[in-house]
Amino acid sequence: MSREKLLLEQVGEVRRISGPLVEVEGISGVQMGEVLRIGGEELFGEVVALTGDVAVAQVYEETEGLNIAEPVTRTGSLLQVELGPGLLGGIFDGIQRPLPIVLDKSGIFISRGLTVDAISKEKTWAFRPVAEVGQKVVAGDILGEVQETETTTHRIMVPPSIDHGRLEDVVAEGEYSIDETVARVTSDGEEKELKLSQRWPVRIPRPFKRRLTSVEPLVTGQRIIDIFFPVTKGGTASIPGGFGTGKTVMLQTIAKWSDTQIIVYVGCGERGNEMAEVLEEFPKLTDPYTGRPLMERMMLVANVSNMPIAAREASVYTGITMAEYYRDMGYDVALMADSTSRWAEALREISGRLEEMPGEEGYPAYLATRVASFYERAGKVQVLGRPEREASVSVIGAVSPPGGDFSEPVTQNTLRVVKVFWALDTELAYRRHFPAINWLTSYSLYAEEVEGWFREKVTVEWGRLREKALDILQREDELKEIVRLVGPEALSPTQRLLLTIARSLREDFLMQNALHPVDTFSSLEKTFQMVRVILALYDRLGELLRSGTPYSKLEEHPLFDKIARFRYTRDEDVVKEIERTVGEIQELRVE
Repeated sequence: MSREKLLLEQVGEVRRISGPLVEVEGISGVQMGEVLRIGGEELFGEVVALTGDVAVAQVYEETEGLNIAEPVTRTGSLLQVELGPGLLGGIFDGIQRPLPIVLDKSGIFISRGLTVDAISKEKTWAFRPVAEVGQKVVAGDILGEVQETETTTHRIMVPPSIDHGRLEDVVAEGEYSIDETVARVTSDGEEKELKLSQRWPVRIPRPFKRRLTSVEPLVTGQRIIDIFFPVTKGGTASIPGGFGTGKTVMLQTIAKWSDTQIIVYVGCGERGNEMAEVLEEFPKLTDPYTGRPLMERMMLVANVSNMPIAAREASVYTGITMAEYYRDMGYDVALMADSTSRWAEALREISGRLEEMPGEEGYPAYLATRVASFYERAGKVQVLGRPEREASVSVIGAVSPPGGDFSEPVTQNTLRVVKVFWALDTELAYRRHFPAINWLTSYSLYAEEVEGWFREKVTVEWGRLREKALDILQREDELKEIVRLVGPEALSPTQRLLLTIARSLREDFLMQNALHPVDTFSSLEKTFQMVRVILALYDRLGELLRSGTPYSKLEEHPLFDKIARFRYTRDEDVVKEIERTVGEIQELRVE
């Protein structure tokens, strides 16, 4: 009798039900994290606690109607995802069930106990071998390739479970389904069959050779991020903000425009209308880098607030595991999590029902560890296998602090881990200043690391202009207090000029319209040229002030209106226009 069949015959029974948690007794040898099938409908559950001969499983489906003494069977496997060609373009729930197929099978509501293959077993893929029979192989070696989409080549790799071995056989080039054997490897005297797909437990990070220091920025097309608060490829960033400050729009915009090859977007418990907008909008988008549909390099994990809370907790692990898989192929991957606060609330709910000792505000005492372990799966690494390749996973997580209170536990524990903090400001959002990132409270610990890249790839002036623009905005904030107390007339002409330039930086440079066809994305060259022309005007007007020109002749100069229009000028035209404008500024005279 096979081990799998034996495990499925090990039947326990339900002893107690508490919301998403089910106590099971009578199953021997069960392990933490193992998947159980619970009740007559075979609900999907994962073991989260063990006490003697009693196991507690969190169930990823609604437990209403489940009865005491219903049978429970073991599967013998940890919570895992299937990894292989066919993931790109997919829309999954928190435990990797493809939602379009679920819709066909059960309608708009997911039937309890429904089991659906994450990747189609019927579809065939054109496999092209690149490894040769008889060669020695190690974990991560590329055996062959499949053209998964028009723009992405899926690399079939030796799974991490095979440390070393010898390639005994590989199939000829042709069409194969993901369940067909395409290679056989002998490892430690045992022959193992390899398929186009592999499985991996979601709570265990996929291994790599070594972690690398990243000095290349993740270009987002958002001016305030790219110049003031950059994040690296392989970096971590947090977007905390109160209701209505634009967290979801920020994540969606970065997902559309970031210069990575693969995007994973995880909705872990946000409102259904926000996730519905993602599911409706993204399949219609065109990739700005390839001209192909954006979904050809993207995966969506959709869990909304009315789905079972346990599935919400699993969704971030499902997303990060799929991201690591494509990283192992050699791709730069960006993962967006919206929002980790809902994920933390799921942890709090499960911890409370387990009757664990609560920490601050009722969150579990291990909240900081869980948050850190998630973000630490980001990074730029040298991956396993040959040929040698470097790749990255960047993680950007939204945080939804109640009332916009950044002192609450999820925000604080996130800030201890991430290196970029994009603080969304409620006051800026109310003034319709988007993105509502507060330039006084936000920061990036990557700014110095990526400055060399910007100096080499964009301009040697990048760091100087960045510091000068930030200094003007900080000095503006100091002067605002004086203006509130005694009015602008108390300021010197030089100080009033600084306020005027700061307003131009805020309104003409930092503000971006995510829905405008041009302003939604700003290339690094356009970003540099825009801040360059504003600061050039500041320097020239300062010279005129010092030479005796009255401030009243400078504050409403027509050049300010001209600069304001650069936001809506296409990249291919704006550089020439700004060059002409800089020339005008240098020759500027005021009668």
